[in-house]
Amino acid sequence: MNDCILVINCGSSSIKFALVPLQADHPRPGGLVERLGTSEPVLKITDENGIRQQFDLAGADHPAAMKAILEHLGERQPIAIGHRVVHGGERFKSATLIDDDVIDGIRKCTSLAPLHNPANLDGIEATRRLFPELPQVAVFDTAFHQTMPEHAYRYAIPTELYQKHGIRRYGFHGSSHAYITERLAELSERGTGGWVIAHLGNGCSATAVWQGRSMDTSMGMTPLEGLVMGTRSGDVDPGLHLHLANQCGWSVQQIDQMLNKHSGLMGVSGLSPDMRDLEQAADKGHAGARLALDVFCYRLARTLAALSCALPRLDGIAFTGGIGENSPLVRARALSMMNALRPCLSAAANENLARGSEGRIDQARNDDTTEVRPEIWVIPTDEEGHIARETSELVQTHANHPEART
Repeated sequence: MNDCILVINCGSSSIKFALVPLQADHPRPGGLVERLGTSEPVLKITDENGIRQQFDLAGADHPAAMKAILEHLGERQPIAIGHRVVHGGERFKSATLIDDDVIDGIRKCTSLAPLHNPANLDGIEATRRLFPELPQVAVFDTAFHQTMPEHAYRYAIPTELYQKHGIRRYGFHGSSHAYITERLAELSERGTGGWVIAHLGNGCSATAVWQGRSMDTSMGMTPLEGLVMGTRSGDVDPGLHLHLANQCGWSVQQIDQMLNKHSGLMGVSGLSPDMRDLEQAADKGHAGARLALDVFCYRLARTLAALSCALPRLDGIAFTGGIGENSPLVRARALSMMNALRPCLSAAANENLARGSEGRIDQARNDDTTEVRPEIWVIPTDEEGHIARETSELVQTHANHPEART
């Protein structure tokens, strides 16, 4: 299997990877290195036959882990490598062939994503050393949202802070939102109209898309803004930082750690950041779990409704991500709070849609009315597939037109 793209998603303590064949119906081996930076990192691989294996990588750092991944791929060598890069700032508006100048540009965006971009660079630098002859591509989380109009991405703060420091809303989960946008164009007769997409997982974001272009999104300069998430608070009063500093003596770093690691579903419930755990606990009467569900669904509904303001018309709503794809309860509860937009959920279709399946879950329009209501879709995302396709297309374009850089 040499006609494939290696997709790398390198974090500070983990590396996710997949070998994505250019033929859509071929199996996709992949896996995960986790616990990097500890004494017990491990490599977990699932091969093209679905067989899972685990290997100890005692003492491995990012370069050693990348080398182990490539060794275990054996004869399945890629023709190119696509890297997920979290933040591209305003410079990178699309997928980009990696060279020293691009690496320098990614590094300059580190202040905007200090937890993510350095780890992304670790993966890039490791694979460049191991595969110096292969073309490599950076696919940016923020790129899809570079089409937002200025009134959507600017904060109401002094202009100088934007001009000198790039402080603005960027948005994230771009590969997921782009994939769902393309899939909706294929599935729905309404095509590339007006859609609101909810990517709900441990990280959550929602995006308003018009004719294939991001018009507004819930995440901002960092992935902390917006919806309630597994351990992230989402939107809070900006005055909270000063209040906690004055009342509790907390440092900025302590407040940031609390908002990113100990808030969200975990913070409200006091139980778990995992929606599956919370749904089970709420069903058994756990008050914190019930409240966490209520807060999550209300904030989701409010955000989806607000994002519809960015669209000339609302053709539909799409759910994706681990929660969006697999929680009928969250979908139903959020939609029930959006009466002003008149979504009409089919309870049976919502409940009966199999986990991991794609399908439409709104009620069919009655023939005796001309009312047009939003379609409601559940679509499993494929960020790895999208990154692989962008990588393949850019490499091919560059081969045909060497002067093209993006």
